[in-house]
Amino acid sequence: MINSVRIDILTLFPDMFAGPFNESIIGRAVERGLVHISIHNLRDYTHDRHHTVDDCPYGGGVGMILKPEPLFEAVESIKSAVIQRGEATPRVVLLTPQGGLFCQHIAAEMANLKALLLICGHYEGIDERVREHLIDDEISIGDYVLTGGELAAMVVVDAIVRLLPGVLGADSALNEDSHTNGLLEYPQYTRPREYRGWEVPPILLSGNHAEIARWRGEQSLSRTRQRRPDLLARDSDTKAKREN
Repeated sequence: MINSVRIDILTLFPDMFAGPFNESIIGRAVERGLVHISIHNLRDYTHDRHHTVDDCPYGGGVGMILKPEPLFEAVESIKSAVIQRGEATPRVVLLTPQGGLFCQHIAAEMANLKALLLICGHYEGIDERVREHLIDDEISIGDYVLTGGELAAMVVVDAIVRLLPGVLGADSALNEDSHTNGLLEYPQYTRPREYRGWEVPPILLSGNHAEIARWRGEQSLSRTRQRRPDLLARDSDTKAKREN
């Protein structure tokens, strides 16, 4: 029996997800039943003829704020349906620039969940009561602002799904991905052996797997030191805290 993961996404623009989730690795994972993705339109949980989901902020200011009523009703409805089916209650996560920074470690944690509900933020923000009483966590995919949380949700889902058992052809390849062990991945080469005068490093053609592994480790460390020294500093800080 396949142990599938359920991901629900609450959004104002459900059509944005059709292409990305129907193609490539995610599309195949859905077809094989390794992940079940449901898209919910926030406007379906409104009760006025205009399907209003936002309003002006108290105290004044520019922009509009997502109202609490449709968000609470949507999440409570989705959770209720999950409970009736006897499935795991989803972890509710808001995608927002104010959230903690998403990384490979968090993706791995989420890949171990049975159910996840992502709320796509929009406009100038959400009513603070949603943060205080409805969600379990907040996530940002980077220190910049998007027009909405839909693209962020796609990034999070992609990072999670590829970590699920059976999704990739060779699960062992995940161990060598950039950021998995705190380092960037080593350089990769394929045929032809020589292209425009540029040769593949001889060590990769030697057949000596121990030496190849050593070379790749050195390259990975060197590349990280040159391009992302902050990763090495972060790893050192983590080790120091554990030792203390």
